[in-house]
Amino acid sequence: MTATAEPAASSDRHGFSLPDVPSAAIINTCVHCGLCLPNCPTYHELYREPSSPRGRIQLIRNVAEGRIAVDSPVFREQMYQCLDCRACEAVCPSGVQYGQLVESARAQIERAVPRPLWQRLARRLAFQGLFGSMPRFRAFAAALRLYQRSGLQRLVRACGLVRLVGLEQSERMLPPIDREFLVPRGQTWTPAGPLEHRVALFAGCVMSTAYAEIDRATARVLAANGCEVVAPPGQGCCGALHVHAGLLDAGRELMRRNIAAFEALDVEAIVVNAAGCGAALKEYGHLLADDPAYAARAAALAAKVKDVTEYLAAIDFTPPSGRLDQTVTYQDPCHLVHAQRVKTAPRQLLQAIPGLRLVEMAESDLCCGSAGLYNLTQPALSAALRQRKVANVLATDAAVVVSANPGCMLQLQAGLAAAGQPVAVKHVVELLDAAYRAGSAPTTK
Repeated sequence: MTATAEPAASSDRHGFSLPDVPSAAIINTCVHCGLCLPNCPTYHELYREPSSPRGRIQLIRNVAEGRIAVDSPVFREQMYQCLDCRACEAVCPSGVQYGQLVESARAQIERAVPRPLWQRLARRLAFQGLFGSMPRFRAFAAALRLYQRSGLQRLVRACGLVRLVGLEQSERMLPPIDREFLVPRGQTWTPAGPLEHRVALFAGCVMSTAYAEIDRATARVLAANGCEVVAPPGQGCCGALHVHAGLLDAGRELMRRNIAAFEALDVEAIVVNAAGCGAALKEYGHLLADDPAYAARAAALAAKVKDVTEYLAAIDFTPPSGRLDQTVTYQDPCHLVHAQRVKTAPRQLLQAIPGLRLVEMAESDLCCGSAGLYNLTQPALSAALRQRKVANVLATDAAVVVSANPGCMLQLQAGLAAAGQPVAVKHVVELLDAAYRAGSAPTTK
């Protein structure tokens, strides 16, 4: 069964144009078997063929063959309704690289279909103004921290201002900003014992501001396992949000900056603690394949990228000795379990913590509805997926839900708060760091 093609529109935008044309080879790899359907979050919610990977691939084929236009409403709707979670890729027997198709299709839409002026201004402010410059991003984060800590946030919420302007849900998704940012300046963390490895830390944009303490915890956990950790200057946003938004050229500019920041380092791995960033970094080779000055350099960087849980599980991991007597459940970030295929490592690390009890939740690898900015651009579907995830978390009776991606953590925190449930949300390395510290702390009598 395939998506029904609508009649050709009156527009002249039939077919795709260079560059970033969705690959015909990938399109033709799909045999429309339907095994992707039960794993697709939007199909789970809507049970409509166009809202499935198979249906969307057929829509991409229809545009490529000139049967519908790039500015066709159904094509535009479906390319952006997709969460790009890659769950379909993980189960596809033909190995269809679906993510590359939908990201290229979005780039085609952005070039062919002008957005309203207010959207163009908002996107320019976000993607170029903030994520395009770490000094500006940190300045914005500092202003947000002042808004949260000065009492202004409580006042704005109490008087209903954000509700009046229709931003109540978006405002509640703002992350609490850490007191001290991690600004990469070449600082290093060294192990107390023998030096066995040398790695670089990808600090990220959201992670180094909203979750800066998780960045520092990541460095401490790596150091506890014999790693010297360096945070090189010049690094910034990975470009993942730009790629997902169809802004491939803007994303590539950020990729080139990160390559310049990391490529001269003598390290065995570039360690990442945000699943979305890790997935993007691992795809630099593909995304810059047509750039003769960067293709080989991008592929070399991508080959060194490891999620922190993936890296720790692969080396001679030293289990912490400190106890954490807690019951936890683990939520798989899509871009870790599906895009990077890292599923076992986080669970191995959690199970190595003395006293910790890991209870598996149902549908742990079904998207929580965060998906970058999806909770802002598709609020209804995002909320439905969030409620489904929260219900699965609560069914475990766990006191803590653990994940490995900032977007997932924010989504879980918002969902649990809305449900009035006091379940804590933690990153894997936060629990590891706490256990190492508990093990080294003096005992009291």
